[in-house]
Amino acid sequence: MGTGRYVNMVHTWEHLSTMLKLRVSLFAFLLGLVVSAGDAKLLRTRRLTPTAEETVETYDKYYNYVDLTGRLQSLAQKYPHIANLSSIGQSVEGRELWVMRITKDPEIDSPGKPKFKYVGNMHGDETVSRQVLVYLVEYLLVKYGEEPRITELVNTTDIYIMPSMNPDGFEKSIEGDCSGDSGGRNNAKNMDLNRSFPDQYDGTTVPPDNIPEVMAVIRWIQEKKFVLSGNLHGGTVVASYPFDDSASHQRQGHYSQSEDDALFRHLALVYSQHHSVMRTGMPNCADAMEETFKDGITNGAQWYDVPGGMQDYNYLHGNCLEITMELSCCKYPPATELLKEWNLNRESLLAYMEEVHKGVRGYVKEAVSGAALANISIVVAGIRHNLTTGKYGDYYRLLLPGTYNITAVAPGYTSVTIHNVQVMEDKAKEVNFTLAPVVSEASGSGMTRVAPSLLPPEHQPIQPQEFRHHNYADMELFLRKYSSEFHSITQLHSIGSSVEKRELYVMVISDNPTVHEHGEPEFKYVANMHGNEVVGRELLLNLIEYLCRNYGTDPEVTYLVNNTRIHIMPSMNPDGYEVAVEGDVKGYKGRNNSNNFDLNRNFPDQFTPITDPRQPETAAVMRWLKSIPFVLSANLHGGSLVVNYPFDDDKEGISQYSPSPDDKVFQQLSRAYSQENPLMHNGHPCEDLYPDEYFEDGITNGANWYNVAGGMQDWNYLNTNCFEVTIELGCVKYPPAKELPKYWEQNRRALLQFIHQVHTGIKGTVSDSSDGTGIPNATISVAEIDHNVTTARTGDYWRLLAPSTYSITASAHGYMPVRTYATVSKDRVEVVDFRLTRLHSDSKGQSQNGPVPTQNPSEKEFQSLIKNLSLGRGLEQLVKSTATEGIFHYRRYNELSGVLRSFSLNFPKITSVRSLGQSVEFRTIWALEISNKPGEAEPSKPKIRFVAGIHGNAPVGTELLLEFAALLCINYGKHPAITRLINETRIVIVPSVNPDGREQAVEKQYLDTDFFGNASQRVVEAQPETRAMMDLIQDKGYTLSVALDGGALVATYPYDKPVQSVENEGTLKYLASVYANNHPKMHLGDTGCSNNGQMGNIPDGVMRAAERQSHMGSMKDFSMDFGHCPEITVYTGCCLFPPAEQLATLWAENKKALLSMLVEVHKGVRGVVRDKSGKPIVGAIIVLNGGVRVFTTEGGYFHALLAPGNHNIEAVADGYQQQRREVHSHRDLCVCICVDVLSCVFLSLPPAAASMTALVVTACIIWCVCAAKSNRQKDGFHRLRQHRDDYDDEIRLTSMGSKKSLLAHEFQDESESDEETLYANKI
Repeated sequence: MGTGRYVNMVHTWEHLSTMLKLRVSLFAFLLGLVVSAGDAKLLRTRRLTPTAEETVETYDKYYNYVDLTGRLQSLAQKYPHIANLSSIGQSVEGRELWVMRITKDPEIDSPGKPKFKYVGNMHGDETVSRQVLVYLVEYLLVKYGEEPRITELVNTTDIYIMPSMNPDGFEKSIEGDCSGDSGGRNNAKNMDLNRSFPDQYDGTTVPPDNIPEVMAVIRWIQEKKFVLSGNLHGGTVVASYPFDDSASHQRQGHYSQSEDDALFRHLALVYSQHHSVMRTGMPNCADAMEETFKDGITNGAQWYDVPGGMQDYNYLHGNCLEITMELSCCKYPPATELLKEWNLNRESLLAYMEEVHKGVRGYVKEAVSGAALANISIVVAGIRHNLTTGKYGDYYRLLLPGTYNITAVAPGYTSVTIHNVQVMEDKAKEVNFTLAPVVSEASGSGMTRVAPSLLPPEHQPIQPQEFRHHNYADMELFLRKYSSEFHSITQLHSIGSSVEKRELYVMVISDNPTVHEHGEPEFKYVANMHGNEVVGRELLLNLIEYLCRNYGTDPEVTYLVNNTRIHIMPSMNPDGYEVAVEGDVKGYKGRNNSNNFDLNRNFPDQFTPITDPRQPETAAVMRWLKSIPFVLSANLHGGSLVVNYPFDDDKEGISQYSPSPDDKVFQQLSRAYSQENPLMHNGHPCEDLYPDEYFEDGITNGANWYNVAGGMQDWNYLNTNCFEVTIELGCVKYPPAKELPKYWEQNRRALLQFIHQVHTGIKGTVSDSSDGTGIPNATISVAEIDHNVTTARTGDYWRLLAPSTYSITASAHGYMPVRTYATVSKDRVEVVDFRLTRLHSDSKGQSQNGPVPTQNPSEKEFQSLIKNLSLGRGLEQLVKSTATEGIFHYRRYNELSGVLRSFSLNFPKITSVRSLGQSVEFRTIWALEISNKPGEAEPSKPKIRFVAGIHGNAPVGTELLLEFAALLCINYGKHPAITRLINETRIVIVPSVNPDGREQAVEKQYLDTDFFGNASQRVVEAQPETRAMMDLIQDKGYTLSVALDGGALVATYPYDKPVQSVENEGTLKYLASVYANNHPKMHLGDTGCSNNGQMGNIPDGVMRAAERQSHMGSMKDFSMDFGHCPEITVYTGCCLFPPAEQLATLWAENKKALLSMLVEVHKGVRGVVRDKSGKPIVGAIIVLNGGVRVFTTEGGYFHALLAPGNHNIEAVADGYQQQRREVHSHRDLCVCICVDVLSCVFLSLPPAAASMTALVVTACIIWCVCAAKSNRQKDGFHRLRQHRDDYDDEIRLTSMGSKKSLLAHEFQDESESDEETLYANKI
């Protein structure tokens, strides 16, 4: 830039700046006139016009009312996504009582976030609080998205900050007045606002017209149901807590204790102990040098009696716990003290806010309709202070760590008590209630009246009423009935099918049955593994009825369902059951499955090779166990009366004690069941049948009883996190139906007690210390116990242990291990969390391998969005909030073309439609680009490609992509997340690669392959459709490609060709798994596509493409080799061309997964390659982990997706020295574009010797000439087949006689010889 141009720019900027300042000063002057005249009032609104120039905070002046208004309005406009400014009322003199609401989506009132408030400047001349709260507002807004702590606080808390409750008094006060002699304490009616609230002892006698500020705050408190609050004052340095007065109104020295006195003391200590002056308890105020406060806190009334105070009103009438913080000895200190006061109070303010997330929280809903119940009393036994639920049925009850009995009480409903709720020191425990209405009929009146229930009544649970043997059809109908009747707490699904195609049903029972909730353990019961051992089958049906009918009314059942995800499989061997005979005592008919294999000898064994073929029932259970982080399980059998625990066999294969590393735990678990069975614990199970058999305490080690190789319980323990025992329920395998009530009575308590055991031992979360993100697959090891468990997807874990003190270590790849000690008790779970620090990071979490570029606030905000969409339910919330009214049907070519043109007509600013070429029959192959600058290069943005319709008879993908495009366009400018994703991404959608084939396809065809090809015969040259896609792919710059197909339910990753190894396979598999994990069915791996032979398990629903069906010349492989872009292919369903009425369901299944790809494309590593002078290098090679290569584009930009973990990156360019960096890619987090998932790697390359450059260039020229000669017959791709006759059989097989070209096979890899092509297609 030339000097003259620079000087001109400076002069121009100074001129503009001067003009702005003049205009702002004039506006401020006019606004002051308006306020002082009292002729007009400020407009109260949610969206405010800025009234002051944005300035950097200097912490050296007080804001008068005009300054305060302008500052708050400016901040609200600058951060609309997390800040909303409103007024709750006006002062006596008409000044607005401004409140800044700070939370994610501040204009939406949604449940799940506790409400917190700070109120300052209640006394007008106590001014430090006013400024400190303005600073706090700015701090929260500026640090959001930059500091994980602040981001989490804002995302999870509904924060309200009122800097000034008494703006009139402030205007009268004088800076430097430390004792308040100049007036300003009271409002303009000379009323002390902190003596004007209704008092519990004296009531209130203040006319409402004299205290509009108090009346506004009372309305605000009643409306919002705040959970925690702080009232900031001045005049000394101390935290004061309720009560503020007493019945005697003794002036000083009377400790007036509230019901939550210990909790209030704790809250006050949180503030004082983070304040370096307050915690000393010695304010050393000039007017009261002798005044001290132990630990910097005091009971209000003990200090001095204050009737009509605000903190007591909050506690007694507002659901809210509030304390009062006195911040400074001088009430109105000089402005030069403000920075010091901010620094003294900042950490205290933040730490106190975080306390709102302690105790218990949850929802109360109605049992019949599931509707939220508002104003339900939440009663904690032993604390005579209740609160009520909000309008969404939500409540938040702050409590100190301990064990509590909590009851939900409401007139007209049966009260529910949940016992032994364990409250920990960290996050709040979620405890939900479901209340059933109580209806009783008045005798002889014919009228129905609601019976109030103010105290928890004695409750008798509802017992099962029908006892009979259920055959398969009966059992299926029973399960469907309870799934339908109790749909809010149940999920019925099949994990597979038996040999004879009977479903292996599982009923899930939980308050959120469809998903794994972080911190909630998974439990299972499996029965009827041996088809003729039927008692367990019937008991589990009884248990399903018992849990469903007693949920919401019985405290124990409600607790278990709310806090456990319970999986119940009544029959693992439904085929065997159907041939078993009632009355069988110890026979074998029906024991095995239909292939005559014993399923409890069919699992892989640690000691003995199992040579029998794996049975479908066994394989289905193995897949199921791998898909869910089960903690505890029991396998219910019959033929004896005992609990049998691992190991079931040993190396010698003889009957002797074979202990597992967790032998003590297994004994404890086994006794938990046997001790609750009145016969089992005696140890003499079947004296008539087996008189010599004895089991001490009714338990036995499996191998010590008899040796079983291939058993299910050992496989659970050795291959998953799950501890399983086998429970023999009775001596008779198939007893008469009339005896079933007896079995229920003997086992019902034991069945419940065993579920309780899942809540023992230790549990917790393993997270990243830099950002708090959960770490999946981290290892939890216990010293001296050779058995580890691993964390689930969000970093949570459970580890069952016997009572003792243990050394526990958490470790994960790329992190430093952490060890701690935990003492485990018998009847409760100990929470042990771990925060791991990454290897190769300095104390600030930055890479030690190079300079870290900075981010602007916009980038930080976007990374916060990506993090939110990657963690927890962020993506689910996005899916729910972007519903579109789609009308689904299949579109022919003409309609498709019209739809695409309509995008450019209706959304011209964010879409462009272009032709990629034409098909054989001259139909246009369209591409739709969606971006905030469509058609522009923008190399700094990631570019993602969505493709469908490569097979004409698989048109589902076409319809899904059209609906996906509609969702994005319709929500642009309306939904912040969609808007930002479009602004930051270049999205290219090719809905139909093969329009000719689509025109000939017929709806409801499953595997007919007539129309895989286009309208031509097979010829030597690449088809025009193929050529069009080749050109698009070779238009470099794509970061990710997703192709949609049909005929299966799986996500595949490169390569389609049969190669021995795949470079960067971990990343490719990870990208496919992201799609599968966000699909409700695909990630389960149980495809169930019987129509195409795709049966059995596909782990996580992901596989290498060649393992499914290898072939050469695929688009996926071409994208990898020539486009340097990973492409995954998603098969959306078993049917290629399903009926149109199924499209809505398919869209619902794939919507979240498609959106996840838009999020995923912003991860990995991106950056710029420059030389020493700062000039970007175009065409530099970025080598990932020594293998995969990407190239820098215009501006030197590159972007590569990577699996989570540590990766090596090298930059290579002609004439420059090679540079290397190590970066860490994270699974769920995009905290900083410079450090984490989007690790900006700015690589400066020094020039190398000229001679070396000349040698390299010369070598490249020679190589290129040789390559051109040897490949003169290849044209990027070449035809798939060289000899038509050799492939007639294959063509008939795959195309049913069609001679059309297979576009999926058109993309030929130039590295393959003709011979390799021939060989590959014969596989």
